[in-house]
Amino acid sequence: MAYYTNEELQNLGFKYLGKNIKISDKASIYDHSQIEIGDNSRIDDFCVISGKIKIGRNVHITPQCLVAGGEQGIIFEDFTTISYQVQIFTQSDDYSGTTMVNSTIPKEYKNEYKKAVKLSMFSVVGAGSIILPGVTLAEGTSVGAMSLVLNSTTPWGIYVGVPVKRLKDRKQDLLKLKIEYSRKENQ
Repeated sequence: MAYYTNEELQNLGFKYLGKNIKISDKASIYDHSQIEIGDNSRIDDFCVISGKIKIGRNVHITPQCLVAGGEQGIIFEDFTTISYQVQIFTQSDDYSGTTMVNSTIPKEYKNEYKKAVKLSMFSVVGAGSIILPGVTLAEGTSVGAMSLVLNSTTPWGIYVGVPVKRLKDRKQDLLKLKIEYSRKENQ
């Protein structure tokens, strides 16, 4: 995988770039001036990233993800991961048939739902999952592959299904690992 150099990244016009950022030169990124990326974060091949996005430290967006921040925005807190082909949306058309849909239709004929999305610290989303507008993944949330997230979660849970349901609690051992990692990183 080929990554942009630091100089190339600086020239793209991001709102903020931390240290040690890796972004594939095969990722499609739009609205650079609305995107913030924290230290040690990475965006891989064939991702589409657009709109208002705030990426914390040590965030990994793996290949073929769609991150559509739109006007409302998406926040990725520290140590979050989205796996292959995850899609996150902050806006959606009304599919009930009472209004028209798609980007070619003027706003007065549409009813778009727009709400921010947040992935709290230590959240991980399995391959092929979809997150819809207004969702907050609480700290430590784990979403299984091929899941549909329509509603916000509660902390430290493992969620699976279409739509997701809490399966069980998630272990919190990684909180101790974060302390060790931070200590070594600051040496």
